[in-house]
Amino acid sequence: MLIDAGFTTKRLESLLEEAGLSLGEIDAIFITHEHADHAAAIAGIKKYPSIKLFANHATARVLQDKHGVDAKWYLFETGGTFRYRDLEVKSFSIPHDAHDPVGFCITVSKQGELLVADKKLIWLTDLGYVPDHIPELLKDCHVVVIEANHCPRMLEMDTKRPWSLKNRISGKHGHLSNEEALDLLMKVASPHWVQIYLTHLSRDCNSIEVVEGVFSDFKKQMACNVTIVAPGEGSRFFEML
Repeated sequence: MLIDAGFTTKRLESLLEEAGLSLGEIDAIFITHEHADHAAAIAGIKKYPSIKLFANHATARVLQDKHGVDAKWYLFETGGTFRYRDLEVKSFSIPHDAHDPVGFCITVSKQGELLVADKKLIWLTDLGYVPDHIPELLKDCHVVVIEANHCPRMLEMDTKRPWSLKNRISGKHGHLSNEEALDLLMKVASPHWVQIYLTHLSRDCNSIEVVEGVFSDFKKQMACNVTIVAPGEGSRFFEML
């Protein structure tokens, strides 16, 4: 399964091939919201009729109206929990300028294998700010995927974006800056964390080098591994169980 599909179908196919997989092997996509950088591949999913699309009602309605996708839609209620295969998926509301954006907490368990402990992943992108319920969700996760979207100074100096867009990105329904992501992780600093992925980096208003600088002390303090995912790229697979 995938969380979001923000690349074109062709690019997504290429990324999966680099990892030794094909899009045809993916059986489900969990969609956080309807923006193109999270759902661009939905238009081409009709080539893969076996893929199930999981979204809440508002997100599914927008994508169906936009793309007219003849796909297998599975709807969930924001804030609810559902099961898919060996996954328990909890959705939660996030502050972003979409119709009903969500993050996911996904618990992976091998049913019937008593000696295999459950593992939990949290997917946190597109937060304009950190609501009160987020730190509590982070505490008992093992894998954290969180956005470190922009460097405030680089965003301020950017010449490609009008003021209105800059204000949106840095506003309460936009994205977390590097420092805001760091503050959240420092606040929780859970001993359960095994792997942190810093992702959703802006191509123009952030860089791996800048993120490295902001998180250098944090990486030294934490026992877990911290990986910075370059814009438009993937990372090595992490085996949850």
